[in-house]
Amino acid sequence: MAKIDLNPLSSIDGFQAAALVDVDSGLALATTGGGVNLEVAAAGNTEVYKAKLKVANTLGLNDHIEDILITLGKGYHLIRPLSNNSKIFLYLVLDRSKANLAMARHELKSFENSLDFS
Repeated sequence: MAKIDLNPLSSIDGFQAAALVDVDSGLALATTGGGVNLEVAAAGNTEVYKAKLKVANTLGLNDHIEDILITLGKGYHLIRPLSNNSKIFLYLVLDRSKANLAMARHELKSFENSLDFS
């Protein structure tokens, strides 16, 4: 896999940290930002993503996950599986007091669309 630069995500209002995560291993393939241990977050959020996939399959939803939002008192945590590779997801941490959630989701999707793995 080509080296992925996550630094453009830092322009999102409220940005704190981001990671590109491999679902099979739970490892962060790329990271940027701080304030949270991204290696621990990558592993933990891999379990969240896998649990949601399992529930969706058990319910027979026959649909895909666009993103998962975890709302905390001080922050938003977004998990966005890549549309062309559900074995990789983007993880974004935002300061809730500074973030515009709708715009952040839009900008995260635009960033995903700009990724080139060639």
